[in-house]
Amino acid sequence: MVQTSLIRPSNPFQPPTFVSIESERRHRQERLAAAFRVFARLGFAQGLAGHITARDPELTDHFWVNPFGIHFSRIRVSDLILVNSEGQVVQGEGKVSQAAFAIHSQIHEARPDVIAAAHAHSFYGKTWSSLGRLLDPITQDACAFYQDHALFDDFTGIVLETSEGKRIAQALGDRKAAILRNHGILTVGHSVDEAAWWYIRLEDTAKAQLLAEAVGKPILIDHDIALKIQQRGGTHQAGWGGFQYLWDEITHDQPDLFD
Repeated sequence: MVQTSLIRPSNPFQPPTFVSIESERRHRQERLAAAFRVFARLGFAQGLAGHITARDPELTDHFWVNPFGIHFSRIRVSDLILVNSEGQVVQGEGKVSQAAFAIHSQIHEARPDVIAAAHAHSFYGKTWSSLGRLLDPITQDACAFYQDHALFDDFTGIVLETSEGKRIAQALGDRKAAILRNHGILTVGHSVDEAAWWYIRLEDTAKAQLLAEAVGKPILIDHDIALKIQQRGGTHQAGWGGFQYLWDEITHDQPDLFD
Protein backbone atom coordinates (compact mmCIF):
# COMPACT_ATOMS: atom_id res chain seq x y z
CA MET A 1 0.00 0.00 0.00
CA VAL A 2 1.39 3.41 -0.90
CA GLN A 3 0.44 6.94 -0.10
CA THR A 4 -2.05 8.25 -2.63
CA SER A 5 -1.78 12.02 -2.15
CA LEU A 6 -0.67 13.83 -5.30
CA ILE A 7 1.59 16.62 -4.11
CA ARG A 8 4.29 18.67 -5.68
CA PRO A 9 7.84 17.64 -4.69
CA SER A 10 8.99 19.63 -1.69
CA ASN A 11 11.65 19.89 0.96
CA PRO A 12 11.05 16.99 3.37
CA PHE A 13 11.19 19.48 6.23
CA GLN A 14 8.58 21.79 4.70
CA PRO A 15 4.83 21.19 4.38
CA PRO A 16 3.93 20.21 0.79
CA THR A 17 1.99 22.19 -1.77
CA PHE A 18 -0.86 20.59 -3.68
CA VAL A 19 -1.93 20.21 -7.28
CA SER A 20 -5.66 20.09 -6.46
CA ILE A 21 -8.25 20.37 -3.71
CA GLU A 22 -8.72 16.60 -3.94
CA SER A 23 -5.05 15.89 -3.29
CA GLU A 24 -4.99 18.30 -0.38
CA ARG A 25 -8.08 16.69 1.13
CA ARG A 26 -6.58 13.22 0.75
CA HIS A 27 -3.35 14.41 2.34
CA ARG A 28 -5.17 15.76 5.39
CA GLN A 29 -7.17 12.54 5.70
CA GLU A 30 -4.03 10.41 5.57
CA ARG A 31 -2.27 12.53 8.14
CA LEU A 32 -5.35 12.41 10.36
CA ALA A 33 -5.57 8.61 10.22
CA ALA A 34 -1.84 8.38 10.93
CA ALA A 35 -2.13 10.77 13.89
CA PHE A 36 -4.78 8.54 15.48
CA ARG A 37 -2.54 5.50 15.05
CA VAL A 38 0.37 7.38 16.64
CA PHE A 39 -1.83 8.50 19.54
CA ALA A 40 -2.90 4.90 20.09
CA ARG A 41 0.72 3.73 20.09
CA LEU A 42 1.59 6.37 22.68
CA GLY A 43 -1.29 5.36 24.95
CA PHE A 44 -3.49 8.40 24.38
CA ALA A 45 -6.62 6.37 23.56
CA GLN A 46 -8.72 6.56 26.71
CA GLY A 47 -12.10 4.87 26.33
CA LEU A 48 -14.46 6.92 24.18
CA ALA A 49 -12.70 10.21 24.88
CA GLY A 50 -10.49 12.04 22.42
CA HIS A 51 -10.66 13.48 18.95
CA ILE A 52 -8.49 15.07 16.29
CA THR A 53 -10.11 17.18 13.59
CA ALA A 54 -8.94 18.47 10.23
CA ARG A 55 -10.67 21.28 8.38
CA ASP A 56 -11.79 20.37 4.87
CA PRO A 57 -9.80 22.40 2.31
CA GLU A 58 -12.87 23.17 0.19
CA LEU A 59 -15.80 23.15 2.63
CA THR A 60 -13.95 25.20 5.19
CA ASP A 61 -16.76 25.18 7.77
CA HIS A 62 -16.67 21.34 7.72
CA PHE A 63 -14.13 19.11 9.44
CA TRP A 64 -13.00 15.50 9.26
CA VAL A 65 -12.95 13.57 12.51
CA ASN A 66 -12.90 10.08 13.97
CA PRO A 67 -16.29 8.38 14.26
CA PHE A 68 -17.47 7.85 17.82
CA GLY A 69 -16.58 4.46 19.25
CA ILE A 70 -13.76 3.28 16.96
CA HIS A 71 -10.44 2.74 18.69
CA PHE A 72 -7.66 5.06 17.53
CA SER A 73 -5.51 2.06 16.59
CA ARG A 74 -8.02 0.88 13.96
CA ILE A 75 -8.84 4.13 12.17
CA ARG A 76 -8.28 4.21 8.41
CA VAL A 77 -8.83 7.01 5.93
CA SER A 78 -12.10 5.37 4.88
CA ASP A 79 -13.37 5.47 8.49
CA LEU A 80 -13.18 9.25 8.83
CA ILE A 81 -16.41 11.24 8.78
CA LEU A 82 -17.06 14.76 7.49
CA VAL A 83 -19.11 16.95 9.83
CA ASN A 84 -20.76 20.24 8.89
CA SER A 85 -21.24 23.37 10.99
CA GLU A 86 -24.55 22.02 12.30
CA GLY A 87 -23.00 18.83 13.62
CA GLN A 88 -24.40 16.63 10.86
CA VAL A 89 -22.36 13.82 9.30
CA VAL A 90 -22.42 14.57 5.57
CA GLN A 91 -19.88 11.99 4.42
CA GLY A 92 -18.81 8.67 5.87
CA GLU A 93 -20.48 6.30 8.27
CA GLY A 94 -20.75 6.62 12.02
CA LYS A 95 -21.67 9.17 14.64
CA VAL A 96 -19.79 12.25 15.73
CA SER A 97 -18.96 12.61 19.40
CA GLN A 98 -21.08 15.35 20.93
CA ALA A 99 -18.05 16.64 22.83
CA ALA A 100 -15.94 16.61 19.66
CA PHE A 101 -18.45 18.79 17.86
CA ALA A 102 -19.01 21.11 20.81
CA ILE A 103 -15.30 21.82 21.22
CA HIS A 104 -13.81 21.55 17.76
CA SER A 105 -16.54 23.34 15.83
CA GLN A 106 -16.00 26.43 17.94
CA ILE A 107 -12.23 26.32 17.67
CA HIS A 108 -12.39 26.00 13.88
CA GLU A 109 -14.92 28.85 13.73
CA ALA A 110 -12.93 31.16 15.98
CA ARG A 111 -9.56 30.38 14.38
CA PRO A 112 -9.65 30.40 10.55
CA ASP A 113 -5.88 29.79 10.61
CA VAL A 114 -6.32 26.46 12.39
CA ILE A 115 -6.36 23.42 10.11
CA ALA A 116 -6.36 20.82 12.87
CA ALA A 117 -7.09 20.49 16.58
CA ALA A 118 -6.26 17.62 18.92
CA HIS A 119 -7.74 16.78 22.31
CA ALA A 120 -7.59 13.63 24.40
CA HIS A 121 -7.54 12.52 28.01
CA SER A 122 -3.95 11.32 28.10
CA PHE A 123 -2.62 10.56 31.58
CA TYR A 124 -0.09 13.29 32.25
CA GLY A 125 -2.08 16.04 30.53
CA LYS A 126 -5.21 15.39 32.56
CA THR A 127 -3.16 14.98 35.75
CA TRP A 128 -1.45 18.34 35.21
CA SER A 129 -4.78 19.95 34.33
CA SER A 130 -6.04 19.22 37.86
CA LEU A 131 -3.55 21.78 39.20
CA GLY A 132 -5.11 24.66 37.24
CA ARG A 133 -1.70 26.02 36.24
CA LEU A 134 0.24 26.86 33.14
CA LEU A 135 3.42 24.88 32.49
CA ASP A 136 6.76 26.45 33.30
CA PRO A 137 9.86 26.72 31.07
CA ILE A 138 11.87 24.11 32.95
CA THR A 139 13.29 22.27 29.92
CA GLN A 140 14.32 23.20 26.40
CA ASP A 141 11.35 21.25 25.04
CA ALA A 142 8.92 23.04 27.37
CA CYS A 143 9.99 26.37 25.90
CA ALA A 144 8.02 25.59 22.72
CA PHE A 145 4.96 26.56 24.78
CA TYR A 146 6.48 29.54 26.57
CA GLN A 147 3.91 32.35 26.52
CA ASP A 148 2.08 30.33 23.87
CA HIS A 149 -0.40 28.22 25.83
CA ALA A 150 -3.51 29.14 27.76
CA LEU A 151 -5.47 27.97 30.79
CA PHE A 152 -9.21 27.37 30.65
CA ASP A 153 -9.81 27.70 34.36
CA ASP A 154 -13.50 26.86 34.71
CA PHE A 155 -14.49 23.21 34.69
CA THR A 156 -18.26 22.74 34.52
CA GLY A 157 -18.48 19.07 33.52
CA ILE A 158 -18.50 17.17 30.24
CA VAL A 159 -18.48 19.58 27.31
CA LEU A 160 -21.71 18.93 25.41
CA GLU A 161 -22.79 22.40 24.31
CA THR A 162 -21.22 24.67 21.72
CA SER A 163 -21.49 27.54 24.20
CA GLU A 164 -18.88 25.78 26.34
CA GLY A 165 -16.77 25.11 23.26
CA LYS A 166 -16.93 28.81 22.47
CA ARG A 167 -15.58 29.64 25.92
CA ILE A 168 -12.71 27.20 25.41
CA ALA A 169 -11.93 28.79 22.04
CA GLN A 170 -11.95 32.24 23.67
CA ALA A 171 -9.54 31.07 26.36
CA LEU A 172 -7.25 29.53 23.72
CA GLY A 173 -7.10 32.82 21.86
CA ASP A 174 -4.31 32.88 19.29
CA ARG A 175 -2.12 30.35 21.11
CA LYS A 176 -1.14 26.83 20.05
CA ALA A 177 -2.35 24.97 23.15
CA ALA A 178 -4.65 25.07 26.14
CA ILE A 179 -4.82 23.32 29.47
CA LEU A 180 -8.45 22.58 30.30
CA ARG A 181 -8.65 22.53 34.09
CA ASN A 182 -9.72 19.13 35.53
CA HIS A 183 -10.16 17.87 31.95
CA GLY A 184 -7.06 17.52 29.80
CA ILE A 185 -5.05 19.30 27.14
CA LEU A 186 -5.76 20.61 23.66
CA THR A 187 -3.52 21.73 20.80
CA VAL A 188 -4.02 23.30 17.38
CA GLY A 189 -1.92 23.77 14.26
CA HIS A 190 -1.71 24.91 10.67
CA SER A 191 -1.56 21.22 9.73
CA VAL A 192 -2.62 17.90 11.21
CA ASP A 193 1.05 17.14 11.70
CA GLU A 194 1.60 20.27 13.75
CA ALA A 195 -1.46 19.84 15.98
CA ALA A 196 -0.53 16.20 16.66
CA TRP A 197 3.10 17.01 17.39
CA TRP A 198 2.24 19.82 19.80
CA TYR A 199 -0.12 17.48 21.61
CA ILE A 200 2.61 14.86 22.00
CA ARG A 201 5.10 17.50 23.13
CA LEU A 202 2.62 19.08 25.58
CA GLU A 203 1.84 15.70 27.15
CA ASP A 204 5.57 15.08 27.54
CA THR A 205 6.07 18.56 29.04
CA ALA A 206 3.34 17.92 31.61
CA LYS A 207 4.98 14.62 32.50
CA ALA A 208 8.40 16.23 32.92
CA GLN A 209 7.11 18.95 35.23
CA LEU A 210 5.05 16.53 37.33
CA LEU A 211 8.10 14.32 37.83
CA ALA A 212 10.43 17.24 38.52
CA GLU A 213 8.11 18.78 41.11
CA ALA A 214 7.71 15.38 42.78
CA VAL A 215 11.36 15.45 43.81
CA GLY A 216 12.18 19.13 44.12
CA LYS A 217 11.75 22.67 42.83
CA PRO A 218 12.63 22.93 39.13
CA ILE A 219 14.94 25.72 38.01
CA LEU A 220 13.20 27.96 35.50
CA ILE A 221 14.87 28.93 32.25
CA ASP A 222 15.41 32.69 32.05
CA HIS A 223 12.75 34.66 30.16
CA ASP A 224 15.02 35.84 27.34
CA ILE A 225 16.38 32.35 26.71
CA ALA A 226 12.96 30.71 26.90
CA LEU A 227 11.52 33.25 24.47
CA LYS A 228 14.38 32.76 22.02
CA ILE A 229 13.86 28.99 22.09
CA GLN A 230 10.13 29.43 21.62
CA GLN A 231 10.65 31.64 18.60
CA ARG A 232 12.85 28.98 17.02
CA GLY A 233 11.39 25.69 18.24
CA GLY A 234 7.75 26.69 18.63
CA THR A 235 7.00 27.69 15.05
CA HIS A 236 4.46 26.14 12.67
CA GLN A 237 7.31 24.65 10.65
CA ALA A 238 8.91 23.16 13.76
CA GLY A 239 5.60 21.61 14.74
CA TRP A 240 5.07 20.12 11.31
CA GLY A 241 8.63 18.85 11.12
CA GLY A 242 8.51 17.22 14.53
CA PHE A 243 5.78 14.83 13.43
CA GLN A 244 7.57 13.56 10.33
CA TYR A 245 9.60 10.80 11.92
CA LEU A 246 6.42 9.50 13.59
CA TRP A 247 4.64 9.61 10.22
CA ASP A 248 7.48 7.65 8.66
CA GLU A 249 7.38 5.01 11.38
CA ILE A 250 3.61 4.52 11.58
CA THR A 251 3.04 4.39 7.82
CA HIS A 252 5.85 1.85 7.47
CA ASP A 253 4.45 -0.35 10.23
CA GLN A 254 0.72 0.12 9.58
CA PRO A 255 0.11 0.82 5.87
CA ASP A 256 -3.53 -0.28 6.19
CA LEU A 257 -4.29 3.20 7.57
CA PHE A 258 -4.32 4.39 3.93
CA ASP A 259 -7.30 2.10 3.12
